[in-house]
Formats: sequence, C-alpha cells, structure tokens
Amino acid sequence: MTTTKIFRAAVFLLFSLMGVAGLYFWMHVEFVAAVQIIVYVGGIVVLIIFSIFLTQEAGVEMPKATNTRLIFSTLASICGIVLTTLLIDQYAFPEISTMALDASPNNIGTKMMDYTEKGYALPFEVISILLLAAMVGSITIALKSKPEEV
Repeated sequence: MTTTKIFRAAVFLLFSLMGVAGLYFWMHVEFVAAVQIIVYVGGIVVLIIFSIFLTQEAGVEMPKATNTRLIFSTLASICGIVLTTLLIDQYAFPEISTMALDASPNNIGTKMMDYTEKGYALPFEVISILLLAAMVGSITIALKSKPEEV
C-alpha cells in the first residue's frame, strides 16, 4: 500500500497471498492451500504482472499518497480492527469438534457442486465470472495504445 512502484506492489500482493496459503497449510487444509496457490498466486497475480509488463509501465512510479489519504486509510484500518474485536467478543464461537475434518478433494467438490440449500454452486459461478472479468480487463489494459508524444 505504501510503495510507489507498481511492480513491487504486485510482488507484495504475491507474498501476501502466499502467506494466506501458508495459513491454510498451518490449519492442515492442504487442498485449499494448493488451490490458493494455483488460482490466486499462479493465475491472478501472474495475470496482473503480465498486464503491467504488456503496458510497459513496470518501472514507472505511481504518485505518492497524500497525507489525507494516509490518515483516512489509517482510520479505516483502526475502525476495522475495533469492529472485528467487538464482533469476536460479542459472538461466541461454537465448541471445537473432536470429529476429524474431511478435506479430501472429493468431499470439497461434492460440497461445492451440491445444488441443495447448503450448496456452494452459486458462489462458485460468481467467482468464475470474476476471473473472466479480470482476464478481459487485463487484456483491455494491455491493448490500450499510449498517446503519441509530439
């Protein structure tokens, strides 16, 4: 958020998403961690980096954030932390189950594509539309020609 180099920002996003995958590995949900690495790190971040390189903007510095923007972003972060803390204190988590978690790819696929009331087919389709929009947007940015200098 604080860097002025766009390529560095994309690399920082890559490290952040790898950290999320590390948290999944830490929770012993290896399949979800592998999907995180394949889809987000291998797909979205690479798509963003390719669009940066295709527009020849990799070495260009972005404008530095104004003090007003820094103050409001800091306030928004503090408010988010406070609200999260209040919600965690207000709502109790359910007791930890002693039953083992079945995180096999077969079980995850069955749960995702189940069309009953507890199924996740609709969010799965929404995510596929989001990925398609990201791909079309990066192609549009990459094909946009620069204005000629006189």
